[in-house]
Amino acid sequence: MDRTDNLKRGEKGAIINIAAYITLAVIKLVIGTLYHSEALRADGLNNGTDIVASLAVLIGLRISQRPADSDHPYGHYRAETISSLIASFIMMAVGIEVLIGGGKSIVSGTTETPSMIAAWTALGGAAVMYSMYMYNKRLAASIKSQALLAAAKDSRSDAFVSAGAFVGVISAQLHLPWIDPVTAFIIGIIICKTAWDIFKEASHSLTDGFYLKDLEPYKLTVSKVKTVNRLKDVRARYLGSAVHIEMVITVDPKLSVEEGHNVADEVENAIKNEHDVTHVHVHVEPDDIK
Repeated sequence: MDRTDNLKRGEKGAIINIAAYITLAVIKLVIGTLYHSEALRADGLNNGTDIVASLAVLIGLRISQRPADSDHPYGHYRAETISSLIASFIMMAVGIEVLIGGGKSIVSGTTETPSMIAAWTALGGAAVMYSMYMYNKRLAASIKSQALLAAAKDSRSDAFVSAGAFVGVISAQLHLPWIDPVTAFIIGIIICKTAWDIFKEASHSLTDGFYLKDLEPYKLTVSKVKTVNRLKDVRARYLGSAVHIEMVITVDPKLSVEEGHNVADEVENAIKNEHDVTHVHVHVEPDDIK
């Protein structure tokens, strides 16, 4: 399955996310307001940001499918990462809003006890969000999508947020109403933390960051090619979910130009076949070790 097919599968995942988040956001906001649960309202606002974030992911995945052109010789794959970055900004803004709202409720105090309807709504939302996490995680691993992996992490965070809202409402039923706004405040912290994690990964990728430990599998593959004397240098970067690798290898200086070219082709094919890498550039040099 090629990269475009994978991106189309990712689109379907993003659409399912949007439908789930719209449904949950409406239900939680309505019930949270009617039955006086600050935690459930905060959870609903969190799902509201997820709608916009999933839309950003969907747009990014669609742009990523555009073929390379004169202005984008490497394709449009980074649109996927940019969508994750935009999603993190949206999540952070709402997380701060939830923090402020929860903080005000804590300071002013609350006397209203949320209904058990709010509790069961939160628990049901937690189950749905954890299911979405498992779905997105499997799909992201299958199609190697950074944007969907970010969505999966967000869904897992949402599951914990909903579980926290459930605890907050139950605590209020036990005549501890102050726990509900405290839970809302904690939810705001979780939203901000998730936004920061997504921002950190997206910015790392956009600035051509690549973790050294992730280079080891490629080095191992090159070491298996017997005609390569040494792997002199290797660099990699992400373009969206696609990996681009550049490396310098040394070969026997007695090899002809054609033979050296064949070695480079062998290395490139090995990397592409074993690791599903989009682009590999291999530079060949004569080995100068005596």
